Amino acid sequence: MTTTPTAPTSPVPRDPEPATTAPPRTSLRRVAAASSIGTTIEFYDFFIYGTAAALVFPTIFFPAADDVTATIASFATFAVAFFARPVGAVLFGHFGDRIGRKRTLVWTLLIMGLATVAIGLLPGYETGVFGFAESGIGILAPILLVALRFLQGFAVGGEWAGATLLTAEYAPEGKRGLYAMFPQLGPAFAFFLSSLTFLIANLTLGEASSAFLDYGWRIPFILSFALVAVGLWVRLAVAETPVFRETQRAQEIQRTEAHRTEAHGTDAQAVLPFGDAVRHQWKEILIAGGALASLFSLFYMGTAFLTNYGTKTLELSRTFVLTSGMAAAVVFGLSTAASAIWSDRIGRRRVIMTSCALAVPWALVLFPILETGGGLAFLIGLLGTLLIFGIAYGPAGALLPELFEARYRYTGAGMGYNLAGIFGGAIPPLIAAPLIAGPGAIWVGVMLAALSAVSVVCTLVIVETKDRSMHADAPADAPASAPAAQPAG
Repeated sequence: MTTTPTAPTSPVPRDPEPATTAPPRTSLRRVAAASSIGTTIEFYDFFIYGTAAALVFPTIFFPAADDVTATIASFATFAVAFFARPVGAVLFGHFGDRIGRKRTLVWTLLIMGLATVAIGLLPGYETGVFGFAESGIGILAPILLVALRFLQGFAVGGEWAGATLLTAEYAPEGKRGLYAMFPQLGPAFAFFLSSLTFLIANLTLGEASSAFLDYGWRIPFILSFALVAVGLWVRLAVAETPVFRETQRAQEIQRTEAHRTEAHGTDAQAVLPFGDAVRHQWKEILIAGGALASLFSLFYMGTAFLTNYGTKTLELSRTFVLTSGMAAAVVFGLSTAASAIWSDRIGRRRVIMTSCALAVPWALVLFPILETGGGLAFLIGLLGTLLIFGIAYGPAGALLPELFEARYRYTGAGMGYNLAGIFGGAIPPLIAAPLIAGPGAIWVGVMLAALSAVSVVCTLVIVETKDRSMHADAPADAPASAPAAQPAG
């Protein structure tokens, strides 16, 4: 790797600031707010789909199927987003590593917002929307639902890595876990808000009212438009990260030298961030995907599948299930914050290992607890699942950016994170419904325990990253004593 010369020799005349100087108007407080608000909005949009998939989509978009088949079909549309996420991670990772974290995050927010509002305005299989297509649009309804869900996953695939990089690349040495906590809190806020909006709609329209199925569920989707406007305003006020600015300088110098080499008769090779990430750190991508698979399986079983299980199998009221979701979101947020901060002291690996180790026995007892019946059993199951998830999720925001070199960090972190999303977020909810209808719910727990065991093994392989440098020209395993590019907020 070519060493970056001092600023005076840089061929980039438009930016005279030293590579280690952050834009003066950007504070760490503003960066934290931009990352947290952005992920809250993106995951709010993502989670209201999961809640709707559990509560109403089987009826609205798959009315001809029996209950089990309709639930499987509904969660199949939910799973589509997880297969779209790696595509988004690669594409947005490319632009995030080439044109900047900030500009890419603006696009992910816009795409997510427009897709979510469109779902709220989509007619059903046999039902219209606000007087339009009153008899429904037939098979076109689930087809368009899948397409819009793909766009949601596509946007989220590029969102997470960019939001965590925004904080991790600004954070002072020794506090990356603390600052990377802020985008990690977004899903907890989002789960609380999505449960709250559905709860308000449910209470306003009535538990047994057909109005909730007719149009009440659409309100949270349409309201996301206002949240996206707020998120854009906050994100546009944040400057690009200093580490990315350094990386741009270094790459410009490398291109200049490559042109000189080319002029002397040697071909210069253009390398894409995706190609670099796969070529140099494919092991880290796979290991990260395996280590975080347990995290995803617990979260999406807790936030989406258990919502359906509580209302359909346990026959609990929607009001109780949604209220339980809000309580679980608070526990989830607290465990995320505590574990992120603690990881700055004892390391990311040890904290994530704690979560994975706890997840194995918990997965085996989860459904026996739920099958005892009643609201208390459901609440205990939901709280325990999201508590253990939060322990791993807090440090993950710092771990993945620390694993990869700056020049392809957006791409590498996004690929590892979204690979875990396929393993743990897409497959388990799809398999769970037929397992419960067939051999029994205990086998869902066995599946979750097996995924958590895989995560234990992968976490054992991870080398601790908390003391690594995030400097633009530092290799992935460089110690934190390397020159730092973070501003002092």
